[in-house]
Amino acid sequence: MKSRFAYATLLLLALSLSVIGCKPDSASHIRQHSLKTQPSAERSESQKPILLILIDSLMDKSLQEAIRQGRAPALAYLIANGRYYPQVVSSFPTMSVTIDSTLLTGTYANQHHVPGLSWFSNKEKRMIYYGYGPKEGLKIDQPQVLLDILQQLNLVQLNPKTKTIHEELAEKGKDTASINGIIWRGKTAHTLQIPRLIEFSTRLPGEVNVNGPKLLSYAAFAQLDPNQKSEKRIWRKYGMNDEFSAQEINYLITNKKLPPLTITYFPENDMEVHMKGTATIEGVEKADKALQTVLDTFGSWDKAIKEARWIVMGDSAQSAVLDDRQAATIDLRSLLTDYQIAKISQPVTPTDQIVISTNERMAYIYALDPSIPLPDIVKRLQREPKLDIIARKEDKKIVVTAGKINRQFTYRPNGPYTDPYGQAWTFSGDPTLLDITINKNRITYGKYPDVLARLYGAMNSHEGRYVIVTVQPGHELITESSPTHIGGAAHGSLHEVDSLVPLLVTGTTTRPQTLRLVDMKDWLLRLTTE
Repeated sequence: MKSRFAYATLLLLALSLSVIGCKPDSASHIRQHSLKTQPSAERSESQKPILLILIDSLMDKSLQEAIRQGRAPALAYLIANGRYYPQVVSSFPTMSVTIDSTLLTGTYANQHHVPGLSWFSNKEKRMIYYGYGPKEGLKIDQPQVLLDILQQLNLVQLNPKTKTIHEELAEKGKDTASINGIIWRGKTAHTLQIPRLIEFSTRLPGEVNVNGPKLLSYAAFAQLDPNQKSEKRIWRKYGMNDEFSAQEINYLITNKKLPPLTITYFPENDMEVHMKGTATIEGVEKADKALQTVLDTFGSWDKAIKEARWIVMGDSAQSAVLDDRQAATIDLRSLLTDYQIAKISQPVTPTDQIVISTNERMAYIYALDPSIPLPDIVKRLQREPKLDIIARKEDKKIVVTAGKINRQFTYRPNGPYTDPYGQAWTFSGDPTLLDITINKNRITYGKYPDVLARLYGAMNSHEGRYVIVTVQPGHELITESSPTHIGGAAHGSLHEVDSLVPLLVTGTTTRPQTLRLVDMKDWLLRLTTE
């Protein structure tokens, strides 16, 4: 999402320092290999390793179209031999780093404390970036960004009191693997190797010590296959690509080193969607080709699903961005001209009153000046009709409004109203602001799935006084030098077009307790330990 490909871009810049079943139409869509292999003893389901593969920005519609055209035979094969759930609710903001934190910890941002791709640390008095656009890259401290991604994110900024699945399984004596993941904190000491040209171009040391799962692979910084070279070259984004990820899995399979759980990212579909829009299937096709090589490594596809359990899913969706820049972008600075807004090219100064941190289709707006009431910021933001959610905290309550709307909706956890996920809430005001309907104290969500918990999570994700805003589909939020995706696609918001992803499950008849990414961890723990 901007996410993992932004990370790859970051490396280049740092270097220079400048179910429900959908079935395939016919068997002809499924390419099955029958290589000669030695027979193996049948293992029970609980003994089979789990391969969890996340395809960045995978969406149901493009997946179905790729299958229909015969361009995703591996994914079609897994669906035909398993179960398919087209609408799993992601985290919020719908940006990779927050989503992956939710996946690995089983919590929303109020517990894992990773607010977004970019955010302002009140403790450190600085902006934190885990990725950036080319114009931003010319103004910010790139070595610090790289250090945040490689070390601070997992070891400091991800809440140390919230355990990842790697940590919990290690405590149970189970090994795990992470390949090209963003969040990978575990209990095994590793040393990441900084590529020499990056080391020479920055103040970074040649090595960075981290704690990860037993098997950790992260692009050029750490790899499992000692012979893998071509896919981690600079023009292959230092290994942040689908082929590198697939080759690392293949190494584990070939050498009989698959642990009980392997979490792998195929990152390249995200960039295709950002650039070409939601209708493109080229990234899905590319991911499928990488997946085919993994299935092939078992000797045959039938053998692959007999010997392992397969979970393939997206992390967030994307929504189309208008192709007219002026119509597509909302510059938040234009709504907050009464305040002194901090510049991204310099440290925050005592005279700065506001910091704006955009995450494509959502943003955090921080009030550094204690004399500025948050409702005053909200009033200025309400002048823009395209802002579909504007939220702030008031004591323990969340207060929600929208652009060009005078009504409010206020809520907090616990109370008489129960949502489809068993979460209880108290609220007052107009619930239609969040497209919520109530019938006999039962909540039904509309175009903002699981909105109460996801928004509450972001509003309590880190210290500071801030307002959260999201924008209607078709638009992006920008501030100084923000990256944009004009005529392409973007994500970040609470809207269903950014939030619903497909899930393919082969090799088990079970599923998460609810079809939400936040419930994936508990399900994986059950699959791995029962």
